[in-house]
Amino acid sequence: MLDLTTLLQQSIRLDRDITAHQQIHWKPADRLQNAMVALDVELAEMANTAEWFKVWKVHKGKADAGKTKRETLLNEYVDAMDFFFLLAAIQQWTHLVPLTTDDLTKLAEQRSTDLNKQYLAIKHLLYDAYFNHRQVSYQHAWHVFLKLGLVEFGFTQDEIQTAFTAKNQVNEQRQADNY
Repeated sequence: MLDLTTLLQQSIRLDRDITAHQQIHWKPADRLQNAMVALDVELAEMANTAEWFKVWKVHKGKADAGKTKRETLLNEYVDAMDFFFLLAAIQQWTHLVPLTTDDLTKLAEQRSTDLNKQYLAIKHLLYDAYFNHRQVSYQHAWHVFLKLGLVEFGFTQDEIQTAFTAKNQVNEQRQADNY
């Protein structure tokens, strides 16, 4: 089962550790802007890994060395998820992140729709959340993002939970190793 509150807490803890370890001192607006750019880039990396938009390719999807295409995409997906959490934390919108088991089930049961449209909707909603300080736009982008993982990419809640936790441990080790 996907425990978004626990993942959110892991993400916030890692961000605090990185900020302290690297002695980063942000102005609030700069921190928010940086998180927004990071999320935007991670979403693009996820799309580039899946390659759904590359209509000219017969064999879509990229795989990192030693990983399947699915594992590589899941890794990119949880990277983007981490920055969704960071954005929520910075904006003090963390109350928008957790979903009930029923809400997650409803998202997972939605029918598949056009990936380009969903991707562009996420970006549009995130920009609206950023430029117009609209919590509802962030929340809607978050829900579309979760649907993307659960429906379009076919990840299970357990796969997302496990991959996020594993990636968080990798990131913690990177900090210990002065990444």
